[in-house]
Amino acid sequence: MTEQDDVAGAERGAPGAPGDPDGFDRLWTPHRMAYIKGEDRPAGPAADDGCPFCRAPGLADDDGLVVARGRTAYAVLNRYPYNSGHLLVCPYRHVADYTALDPAETAEVAALTQAGIAALGAASAPQGFNVGMNLGAPAGAGIAAHLHQHIVPRWGGDTNFMPVIGRTKVLPELLRRTREALAAAWPEP
Repeated sequence: MTEQDDVAGAERGAPGAPGDPDGFDRLWTPHRMAYIKGEDRPAGPAADDGCPFCRAPGLADDDGLVVARGRTAYAVLNRYPYNSGHLLVCPYRHVADYTALDPAETAEVAALTQAGIAALGAASAPQGFNVGMNLGAPAGAGIAAHLHQHIVPRWGGDTNFMPVIGRTKVLPELLRRTREALAAAWPEP
């Protein structure tokens, strides 16, 4: 079959011809290709191996998507969120193991997690949250070399046909707008 045949078939509405309507709408998410290809993932376990959690605090808050900063830890939006408002709480120190945190880091990660939940509640009124850490690649950590706590806001019905059947997550707000709203709603220390 030639390209001319393909075009003629498409014009006739022949099933299977390139460009034929197939009843499916397409939701393009080209920004996800960076995640799929592993961009912005560290090349190794050391902080200077390209760790995005070591890099983000050195950027302006808006550029790094940093929402709040503490003395030993900070809160940042996930660049590849499960839901709008998906926050990560990270120690500044490049450490993989939760048991390696010192008492001040442990306390501040906990305090920033509480503040993040409060800010998300004020900014976007979720009906629930998933909070936790994936320690190590076998446990699901995408960046295992630098621990981070997830705070994922949840709403009834946020898991619908799109992720279940379409394997696509619909996020109704740009990350910079979400960062602005959360930073404005962040409770004073």
